[in-house]
This record gives sequence, structure tokens and C-alpha cells, in this order.
Amino acid sequence: MQDSLKARHVKTLACDTALGALSAAVLEDARVLGHEFVEMSRGHAEALAPMVERVMRDAGVAFASLDRLAVTTGPGTFTGQRVGLAFMRAAALALKKPLIGVTTLEAMAIDALARVPSAWALVVADAKRGEVYVGALSASGIVLREATLVPAEAAVAVAVAIAREKGAPALAGTASDMMRESLRAHGIAATASGVRQPDAVFVARLAMDKPMAAAPPKPLYLRAPDEKLPS
Repeated sequence: MQDSLKARHVKTLACDTALGALSAAVLEDARVLGHEFVEMSRGHAEALAPMVERVMRDAGVAFASLDRLAVTTGPGTFTGQRVGLAFMRAAALALKKPLIGVTTLEAMAIDALARVPSAWALVVADAKRGEVYVGALSASGIVLREATLVPAEAAVAVAVAIAREKGAPALAGTASDMMRESLRAHGIAATASGVRQPDAVFVARLAMDKPMAAAPPKPLYLRAPDEKLPS
């Protein structure tokens, strides 16, 4: 009876290639067994498989022993999003393991909350073309749903969220410094977390609490992609 009450040791392999970094991690429940993270703007497709192999070797876990896989779905770059999803969808099919999708903004938000004592986290990432990706998360759920906005629109959305939530947010993302200055001009002292890119460790941790999806995850596009697949 005592053995049946013990928590099941779930092993998760996660990766992220969606924005300006590449990372992979293996976790057993919340414990990190293997992890690599490197900031890079291109070359994800060539570097992902070797990184996953190294992380699995460092973790001492066989692929067949994994319980689930996890990957970021976006928002991110057109190519970056598809690299991670294609790799992990192929792995899930080969291993016959479930694959969980996590957004890049979710992963950065919980990373920021792990570093900064705040009730909620705001993620603002450069989306190019004069826009930013914006999203916010608290321990109890979504504060701001992911959206692509111009900075002025983002500032209004954040002001509304701050009026509704308790306290100033922890900030994450490549455009967080800009948002921090904007908030400071309005007398709001948000705290920089230092998180600029998603990390696979937090992708795996989020995946532990997400239900199994009926279909494989798809890329999350908050606007039409700049690039097109060949017809």
C-alpha cells in the first residue's frame, strides 16, 4: 500500500528552438537530470539532434525510458518553431510517446517567477517589424493572453493588467528592458528577471501539468509568417 502512494517518477525530454536560443533538458518529475542551453540566432536544425543526444547521455536515461516529450510551439521565428516541432514530432512517433506543446511566453514567464519574488510575470519579446510578442502569467493562470502588438498597444494592455493584478510584474523577454523603462516612466517599478529566451527546463516543468492532447502540437503563429513553405 505504501508503495502505491509514492509519486510516479515521470521522465520528460523537452527542447526549444523557437526564438534566439537552443536548449534541451531531461527531467524526472521536477529534478533536472541533464540540461544544455545556448543562445543562437540560426543553426538550430544542425545543432538540435547532437544536443539532445548529449543531454540524454548526461542524464543517463534511455530514450525508451522516457514517459513524455515536450516542445515549444511559438510564438517565434518561422524556421525556429518548425525545427523543434518537426524533430519532436518525429521522436514522439518513433518512441510512441506523448508530445506536449508549450508556448515560448509560458516558459519564459515561469522561469521569471522562479527567479523573482513576484505574483505574476510579464513577457515582452521582440517580434520584428516594430511589434512585440506580449503575454503574462501568474501562479493561478493567464493574466494576458499571447498577442502581437505595437509597443504603445502593449503598454496599454500592461497598464490594464497591472491595475487588475497585485503588485508589479517580473519582466522577461528580449524587449523587457524597453517595457521596464516605459513602466518606470509611469511610476511602476517592475523587476527584471534576466530571462531573455525560453529554456527547455521550464518547458518540461510546464508539460508535467498539461493534459495529453489528442493531436500533435502545431506551430503557434500570432500573425501570418514572414516566410512561406514552397507550394
